Amino acid sequence: MPMRPSSLPACIVALALAPAWVGAKTIPDRPSADRQPKGASAPRMRPVPDAQWSAAQRALVAKFGKDGRADHLLATLLHVPEIVEGAMPFTAYLLDQSTLTPRHRALLILRTAWLCGSQTLWATHAARAKAIGLTVADLRRIAQGPDEKSWDAFEKTLLQMADQLYRNSQITNATWAALSATYDLEHMMDAVETVGHFLFLGQLANALGVQPDPGLDDRLPNVPYRINVPEPEPALTKARVDPLPGPGIAVSRTFSRHAKLNQVRTLRANFINRVSKLTPRHREMFILRIGWNCRSEYEWAQHVGVVGRARDHGLEPMEVAKGPDAPGLDPFDAAIYRAVDDLYRNASLSDASWHALAARYDPGLIMSGIYTTASYRATSMSLRAYGVQLEPTDERFPQVE
Repeated sequence: MPMRPSSLPACIVALALAPAWVGAKTIPDRPSADRQPKGASAPRMRPVPDAQWSAAQRALVAKFGKDGRADHLLATLLHVPEIVEGAMPFTAYLLDQSTLTPRHRALLILRTAWLCGSQTLWATHAARAKAIGLTVADLRRIAQGPDEKSWDAFEKTLLQMADQLYRNSQITNATWAALSATYDLEHMMDAVETVGHFLFLGQLANALGVQPDPGLDDRLPNVPYRINVPEPEPALTKARVDPLPGPGIAVSRTFSRHAKLNQVRTLRANFINRVSKLTPRHREMFILRIGWNCRSEYEWAQHVGVVGRARDHGLEPMEVAKGPDAPGLDPFDAAIYRAVDDLYRNASLSDASWHALAARYDPGLIMSGIYTTASYRATSMSLRAYGVQLEPTDERFPQVE
């Protein structure tokens, strides 16, 4: 395991007290600490049968499938091939190319699958974990979580990081310091992005009703669901990951600290901002509401401001903050906000939210809305973990009574 170079002391900073959260009454409950989410019990969108694959879809399966075959998740995402192009390069990087050891990748992926209640991710990655030497007992310990007594100190802290990101959308100062005493900067970023991206995949699988593949028999272990994390800490007032010097906004310069990761992460974002057929207004509604729920003020500010230009699309920040119960809200706007709140709180969509979106959206647009919310949830977690600081002219969260 690589030791953290002494050249990176700026990655650990002291916390200074920040203002208390605003608008707490308008924030949906955080993900439950004692009630496991569940995906849809049957497919809401069935995998595309291989006999119906276009040449472009076959090329994607050849690139991202195993031995020319698509698992249920990949075959379902083929309904919108551009989603595969956005999501799967990042998945491939985190599975096989990141700086983490195979064991640490497996711990983080499986703990994330457990946290978001994804039978599909668990079945897939339990099989991979067994192939690198993890036992059935190890899998059960992952589900039992960091409080199971036999973890060594580092792996216990690694699992604690996943729990904190899932429930609080942040990492405590003590956890960051403990991990970065051993991990260098690229390892730290790969660890954060592994949790964020597999939570993104878990939400897609849960909301679309993707079922485990035949022959993958592992299921989420039958142990009590428990997330034991501290209450959220105040927002960081100094970056943990210093942005590279130069032009551009802080988020781009922060991710540029890890060029190989940033290359594939950018592909996931490009689908949302350059390819998706969501209207700009609806796109920004999904993005802003999940940023608000995750308390990611940097994401919020960029999409209220010059990146998303929310007001140009008829969106008022106060209304977004108040969410589905804002007075006079258009019913479909309320349905979008409820869907975002479902995904944040339950890592899936309720039947009511699915049907409300389907009343106006075709399947590709529903997938795009889920993708956008899940991706920006992962981004919000990263921004808070790295302590990306507001630009000088950014607009802060509104004060909501």
